[in-house]
Amino acid sequence: MKNTISLIIPLMLGTLMAGIDSSIVNVSLPTMSREFGVNVDEIEWVITIYMLGFCIFMPLTNWLRLRIGFYKLYLGSLLLFILGSLGCALSTTLPELITARAFQAFGGGSLSPTAMAILTTVFPANERGKVMGWWSLGGITGPAIGPTLGGLLTEYFGWTSIFYINLPIGILAIALAMRSLKFLDRSRDTSIHFDLSGFALFTLFILLFQFAIAQFSSQGLGSLQVWLPLVLSLAALGVFIKRSYHRPGALFDLSIFERPTYVYCVLITVLRSIALFGGLFLLPFLLQGYLKFSELESGLMILPNSIMMAIFTPLAGNLSDKYGPKRFVMAGLGLVALSMFLFSQINEPMVWYVLLSMMIRGIGLGLLITPLTATAMNAVLPNQVTPASSVYTLIQQLSGSIGIAFSGMIQQFIYQYYISRNTSEMLSEHYSIQYVFMISGSLVALGIFIATKLPRYKAKLPQNNEQLSVNP
Repeated sequence: MKNTISLIIPLMLGTLMAGIDSSIVNVSLPTMSREFGVNVDEIEWVITIYMLGFCIFMPLTNWLRLRIGFYKLYLGSLLLFILGSLGCALSTTLPELITARAFQAFGGGSLSPTAMAILTTVFPANERGKVMGWWSLGGITGPAIGPTLGGLLTEYFGWTSIFYINLPIGILAIALAMRSLKFLDRSRDTSIHFDLSGFALFTLFILLFQFAIAQFSSQGLGSLQVWLPLVLSLAALGVFIKRSYHRPGALFDLSIFERPTYVYCVLITVLRSIALFGGLFLLPFLLQGYLKFSELESGLMILPNSIMMAIFTPLAGNLSDKYGPKRFVMAGLGLVALSMFLFSQINEPMVWYVLLSMMIRGIGLGLLITPLTATAMNAVLPNQVTPASSVYTLIQQLSGSIGIAFSGMIQQFIYQYYISRNTSEMLSEHYSIQYVFMISGSLVALGIFIATKLPRYKAKLPQNNEQLSVNP
């Protein structure tokens, strides 16, 4: 038990740091926008560039793991993330901040999939739900406490402090990792081939795809600036898939998509991420706009979300090992959808209403994420765990960037509609954000139907490196 805790803590700290950073920025976006004198569609790149760098670096995770091993990969990722955070804090212009965020993302891009792969490799299948439940406290609590911490730091110390906070956490994580993860510094293959053409095709897909969806809010779906890069990106993806499928040494082992349960988990994650990332981006504007809550107040009101997630995340992970993931995933999706519908109905600054919605959201996420992640990892063969975790996290980030762009496009469309009907700017923005939450809640609810395909009962242990056998 002691060895288990010592192994989980540095992995949890790294994921906590990356998780905090993924959400701590959001509550400070209005402040950054005012300080740099830019609009919402420009400040959006502070979030978008992080996802872009995240997605570009992540495909390297599996190759780097084979080339230098888990130990050096994890330590290097932590160091790069810390240096990127320092660069963000020292930025004096928006372009400088965006550049530093890209470097920060290169480190953050491998933290979560590497930690997930380490846990899946070290622990047997019947313990993964419990272990990932505790580890997920970092990945889940980080985004949950990020807005609260961000509001507090921004109001009293300025927006740069939200990046300085990563330095002590990162240094502590490196110190603990050097002590407890050293045993992983042994298995590596210096002769491993790097799929350069595959990486080039995939990077081209990411860049063109991200550029296309970034144009949604400003250009609209009918614009050539959207469709041309979108078509080219999908063409690059098609070529990448064709040349990579069942190809030895390919950037990704795409045979993981032959596992139906893994595919169901990915589809649910896509819907969840589109809805949650878009909602997370707009939530500070909802609370600090028409409702007139301060940065600190809006951050504190997200705290019940963190508390509920801290309680239910390890609980759901442990129970899903015993009773199967299906009922927990379905309940989690239902509660998250309900919380978004509640946000779509708020018209007055009622603190109790916001707190209740946050509690429901936190319980839902606590029930959802660990069973879903453990189910996805249990669905693949042992030698597919690292690429499966990388692809899973990559798709989550890509879906999130789609969610931000989609939310921005819908918000602007509805905003212009209300402006044309002589509604005030502040009220038009409020109504448009409400509609986005309503649409996002519907997307999450759609995931419930996919979740009916997940295993209902607990997984059996694999025999002779075979895939997990699961009762239907």
